[in-house]
Amino acid sequence: MPEPIETAQPGDLVQLVGLSHKHFIIQLQSGRELQTHRGILAHDNLIGKRWGSQVLSHLGAPFYLLQPALGDLVTTTRRTTQILYPKDIGFILISMGIGPGQHVVEAGTGSGAMTTALAHTVGNQGHVTTYEIRDEMINLARKNITRLGMLDRVTFKHKDISEGFDETNIIALFMDIPKPETCISQVKHTLVSGGFFCCIVPTSNQVIQLLPTLREEGFAFIEVCELMLRYYKPVSQRFRPADRMIAHTGFLVFARSIIPSEDIEKFELKNKE
Repeated sequence: MPEPIETAQPGDLVQLVGLSHKHFIIQLQSGRELQTHRGILAHDNLIGKRWGSQVLSHLGAPFYLLQPALGDLVTTTRRTTQILYPKDIGFILISMGIGPGQHVVEAGTGSGAMTTALAHTVGNQGHVTTYEIRDEMINLARKNITRLGMLDRVTFKHKDISEGFDETNIIALFMDIPKPETCISQVKHTLVSGGFFCCIVPTSNQVIQLLPTLREEGFAFIEVCELMLRYYKPVSQRFRPADRMIAHTGFLVFARSIIPSEDIEKFELKNKE
């Protein structure tokens, strides 16, 4: 395994964090500048610096040069709609088994936060195909993905998924649309047998409408959950929970595409009881 590069290089995504925790994420390009309210930082002065180093703006304001985490990329996504939170995204990626080299499909691009997470996770050898019916959201998501240097990993499709997906034998499909129960048949035809499905919906009514449709269309091993995240103040003298927490952001519904059989139908019926 190659040794990690200890210094920032042209093309790298970098995070510049100020003393007030105000941060900026940029892609290093020779000759460019980052203008902030605390001064200007020339990219050429950052290239070659060791990760974790302190750098100064032209006004002398200190920043730390860091490698951004996936959560940082997601939360800085420019958006006009609500985006998924890192707490949900991380669990989704792990639960759906998404990894390098895979081709995955997304329904409901939105501002591109989940698209960013998927593209980051599948890597240079993988690909993400994302569907959206709103032109303005496709344009915004494309700008967000381009800013992060991952456009070559993503194909944007302007299409109503009720007409079906163009892909088949897909291992994982994530959906974030208002009425997922209306498109489960299309999902079934897209996924490989045994493939992973997940969607997020904000209300319990939507979950209740979705569950019977999943069973009718040949999905099993259905799970529903929600995740809540509480931070603590990292101060030894007054260590306690933070005043606010990230509570309900949506219900996550997971399922696997299967070949229906009498045994699984009995199993599902028993679980209903």
